[in-house]
Amino acid sequence: MCTVSFLVRKNGYALAMNRDEKLSRIPGLPPSKKIIHGRTVVSPSEPGGGSWVALNDSGVAFALINWYSICTQASNKTVSRGVVVNTISTAVTPKLAAVALARLPLKQVNPFRLIGFFPATHEIIGWHWDLKKLVRKNHPWQTQQWISSGFDEPAAQRIRRETFRHALKQKSAGSLGWLRRLHRSHTPAAGPFSICMHRADAATVSYTEIAMASRTATMRHFDGAPCDCGDRTMHAISPVSI
Repeated sequence: MCTVSFLVRKNGYALAMNRDEKLSRIPGLPPSKKIIHGRTVVSPSEPGGGSWVALNDSGVAFALINWYSICTQASNKTVSRGVVVNTISTAVTPKLAAVALARLPLKQVNPFRLIGFFPATHEIIGWHWDLKKLVRKNHPWQTQQWISSGFDEPAAQRIRRETFRHALKQKSAGSLGWLRRLHRSHTPAAGPFSICMHRADAATVSYTEIAMASRTATMRHFDGAPCDCGDRTMHAISPVSI
């Protein structure tokens, strides 16, 4: 259950991700820098080590959302989806990301949609895994959104995309302030279909933002519902040189 919004900006891009989870789940950890195979990677993490969004020192970002429309689940020795982002986090091209994905025991990983953002070549690549095949999908380098929900996914996608379309008409559209307000949105009402999601058993539990411009990129993160977040309360990782 997540919403990922991508904005094309002058000399770079901005990416925001609301992470929606069961309230009974152990909270994640704030972003930290890691050196993996000689590359710097910044990402928040699960207590067990997995992640759902990452940024590397080439400005490439990856975000993973569950694919609830696929009802089939892995049956034996399930491997956490959090390992997917960790495995490919150092990739600087779609080809290298695909090679890393091919090494994973995908038959043991539940369905997911992975999105990779490659600013050097202006490519956005999606990889969809349904427990049978991994399908690559090319997306245009333009402002857009991806949505998952365990509570009526088609309805959540339709309503949140409508919120996104209306917000794009605002004068401030494209700014980081606009992006943060979008991800705090309770339109049409605070509930299962709002971008900042609230249910009795689940909610948006964190907000992660990546902003890249020229030769630097910064990740900001807030643990908690975005509607409780002020710009000054976000945990920020110092810029990554690209």
